[in-house]
Amino acid sequence: MVSELVTRPQYATEAGTRRFAERHGSGKASDAFSEIAKLQLSSIGIGTYLGPPDDSTDALYTTALVEAVRQGINVIDTASNYRKRRSERVVGEALRQLFAMGECYRSELFISSKAGFVPMDAKGTDDPLGYFRSRTVGRGLARDDELRCGCHCMSPGYLRATLEESLHGLGLAMVDVYFLHNPESQLQELDRPAFLDRVRRAFEAMERAADDGLLRCYGVATWPGLRAARRDRDYLSLRELWSLAEEVGGSRHRFRAVEAPLSLHLPEAHSLRNQDRVRGEGEASLLEVAAELGMVVLGSAALGQGRLAQLQASEPLPEAHAAPEGSEARVHAALQFARSAPGMTAALVGMAQVEHVRHNVRTLSRPRAPRDWIDAVAPPRGAAITS
Repeated sequence: MVSELVTRPQYATEAGTRRFAERHGSGKASDAFSEIAKLQLSSIGIGTYLGPPDDSTDALYTTALVEAVRQGINVIDTASNYRKRRSERVVGEALRQLFAMGECYRSELFISSKAGFVPMDAKGTDDPLGYFRSRTVGRGLARDDELRCGCHCMSPGYLRATLEESLHGLGLAMVDVYFLHNPESQLQELDRPAFLDRVRRAFEAMERAADDGLLRCYGVATWPGLRAARRDRDYLSLRELWSLAEEVGGSRHRFRAVEAPLSLHLPEAHSLRNQDRVRGEGEASLLEVAAELGMVVLGSAALGQGRLAQLQASEPLPEAHAAPEGSEARVHAALQFARSAPGMTAALVGMAQVEHVRHNVRTLSRPRAPRDWIDAVAPPRGAAITS
């Protein structure tokens, strides 16, 4: 597949994503796409986290991914450990089909993956801790002390090897973003100075991979870290991470993306002022600081991994932004909140069913929710609920 496209860009480009947006914009709201770093990215992306690691789920995901791109979604998120490595391979198969059918070009799609949690083999094992060690320390990719919590590793050698395995599974020459996956996990066993040294070394590895043409940019994909209270052990400071990237890569560093939860249930990325501004004084929310820095922001678990279908927003959506006819109002409101929060690039939704894809893309036909509704649903505040 890669050899057939060697003369074309192997990453999302300004021209490619704009062409995709123009092709799929008919009948959709003008803000169905976000413009960030000169790219046009769909404000809803497809995730691949949930589901058992079996052939039937692979088939469902493949069909759903193909349909999502056909319906105007050009943001695809996965990870090396999702569904025991099978999700990356499923994304690769869907891309192969899309490219073969002429549905899109690589330059039109924004694809992210992650490394950090050591993937379990699809066949399973009776000794998972021994298996994780064999895949890291046993391969000479990390020292014993670099495998933390029994299953998490950020050593430069491990990250490079996993990135290369990710590209092989995806069938791609490079990814648009490669995330450090929940790096805050290591704060359960490391003090902060040791942790930051690990992050610095990981960023150095990512910069080298970018120099080698394996990724366009890198970032951190977190669960509690960027939305936690400052007092929490697993709190992460975006300003601190940005400073590390500048130390490693100078002003042209490639630390340009973050992924964090944003939903009606977990609104802190929008509502919580827990981050120091990088360009200015005072505190702001994660989304505000990321927007100041021009970072791509992917919002994970927009539907609470399927649990928000029954959660009612505290305020009704204004009529112009409400659910299209026939659309389930609560799901639509949850998607509107997640994709409309200022600074959000794309709200990620796990979709392994074609009917879910077709239902969720209806939200793209409505303007994004207004800021006053977002603030009414999740008022800005200065203290976090701990995770």
